[in-house]
Amino acid sequence: MRRIDFNCDLGEGCGDDAAIVPLVSSASIACGGHAGDDDSMRRTLRLCREHGVAVGAHPGFVDREHFGRRELPVTPGHATLLVTAQLRRIARIADGEGMALAHVKPHGALYNIAARDAGIADAIASAVFEFDPSLVLYGLSGSALTRAGVENGLRVAHEVFAERGYGADGRLLPRGTPGAVLDGVDAAVAQARALARDGTLALADGGELRLQADTLCLHGDREDAAGFARALRAALEADGVEIAAIGATR
Repeated sequence: MRRIDFNCDLGEGCGDDAAIVPLVSSASIACGGHAGDDDSMRRTLRLCREHGVAVGAHPGFVDREHFGRRELPVTPGHATLLVTAQLRRIARIADGEGMALAHVKPHGALYNIAARDAGIADAIASAVFEFDPSLVLYGLSGSALTRAGVENGLRVAHEVFAERGYGADGRLLPRGTPGAVLDGVDAAVAQARALARDGTLALADGGELRLQADTLCLHGDREDAAGFARALRAALEADGVEIAAIGATR
């Protein structure tokens, strides 16, 4: 049976987290950079615990005005500080709730930079390993970040997206460009099914992209995120795909 992790970015203050959590297998929780504070982290952690959902840190640029999606100048040293500070913050709260983090997934612009910049990718992976080498590093499938994770001794999860458009190079199309976001549920469900089935993705120019798909992401800040999550989960289960967090036992 094909198996995939279904993850969602949560605790960002702009979605129906309570409706989404029962539908996913893991959650990447905003930890004070682009969004989130101690109270939101605590609420989201408790919600995930209630539904048996694996939890991870979702560190990003401290740029709430642009939701962490604006690319800012960043050095490897700055990337290390960003990730380490936000990891410490959410880990402290998780420990207080009797919970342990399972993974780390950079957010937004930091994620995209790390996907292509080997120096930033290495800084992030090294910071995660130094904090806790048992954490799984989530990164864009086949990117500099997943390579850096392996090189730093981490377990990695190659991430694919249900509702984002891809270029022929395997990178996400920049937001704001044509085809960057698949607004229709049907198109996104079809893309998710193909990725979960055999890692294939049809490109707008008629070509085909093949990607390793360990975890499938849904953005929790979409207005229709809960309905979208229901449709995606139903379609995957109908195809016989097992939905389970990375590292979960059968």
